[in-house]
Amino acid sequence: MLQSIQRLYGQPVIARDGEIGNIKDCYFDDEAWGVRYLVVETGNWFDTRQVLISPYSFEPNNQVSGSIKLDLTRQQVKDSPEIDTHRPVSRQHEIDYLDYYGYPTYWDGAFLWGMSELPTSRSMGTTTGGRSDTNVGRFEHEEDARTEDTHLRSTRAVSGYRIQAADGGIGHVDGFVFDDAAWVIRDLIVDTRSWWPGGDQVLIATRWLNHIDWIGSSVSTPLTRDEVRSSPLFSAIAPDRSFKEELHTNFGRQE
Repeated sequence: MLQSIQRLYGQPVIARDGEIGNIKDCYFDDEAWGVRYLVVETGNWFDTRQVLISPYSFEPNNQVSGSIKLDLTRQQVKDSPEIDTHRPVSRQHEIDYLDYYGYPTYWDGAFLWGMSELPTSRSMGTTTGGRSDTNVGRFEHEEDARTEDTHLRSTRAVSGYRIQAADGGIGHVDGFVFDDAAWVIRDLIVDTRSWWPGGDQVLIATRWLNHIDWIGSSVSTPLTRDEVRSSPLFSAIAPDRSFKEELHTNFGRQE
C-alpha cells in the first residue's frame, strides 16, 4: 500500500512490552530509495534520546495504521548503539547496529533488501545484544565497508529541495510517497505553487529523476514543465492504482 511519509511523523512505536517513543524522521538511501531506518525519540521510560529502528524489527505483517509495532523489547532498544542525529550516519554505525540486532546487511545482494525485496530476511542468531553467531563470517568480509561513504539521507532534510525540470524550475519537494510493504520511496510529492500560479501538488516517480545535488539542495528530472503542469493533481490521500495509471499515462512512461 502506498502512503505518505509525513503520516509517519509523530506515530507511536510500540515494543513487545510497551511504547518506546514517537517517529521524528526517516532515513532512506540515495541509491535504491529504501527507507532503511525510522528515527524514534524515546519517551520518559528512560533518558530521552533518539534511536534508529529498522524495518527488519517490525512485527510480521505489520500495517502502518496509526502505530508501528516491533518484534523487540524495550531493553533491546535501550541497549542499542547510540546515534548522533546531528551528524551523518556512517556505514560503521550501520554495521554496529545490524551486528547488535543480528540483522543482515541490505547493501549486499541484488535486491532492495539485499537477498530479498522485502525487509523480512532476518538472521537466525540472537538479537539480545552483542554479535550474532551467524554474523561472524559476514563481518570478516565487510571490514572494507566500514570506510565507505554513507548513502543515508533524512526525509525532513530533503523536504524543500528545489525541483529542476528539463527546461526550468518547477517547485520544491514537499513530501514522499512510500510502499509500506517494501519500505521504499516510490514518488516525490512536488509543490508547484511557487512556479505555477494556481498550481498544486503533483507526483514525480523517483525513477524519473536523473540527478540529485545534495550540496546544492536540488533534484533534476528529464520531464518538461509542460508535462508536469498537465499531470494529475495529488491530494493528501495516498495515491491508488487508478491515480498511478493516470500519472504514468500522462508522462507516457511504463510503471
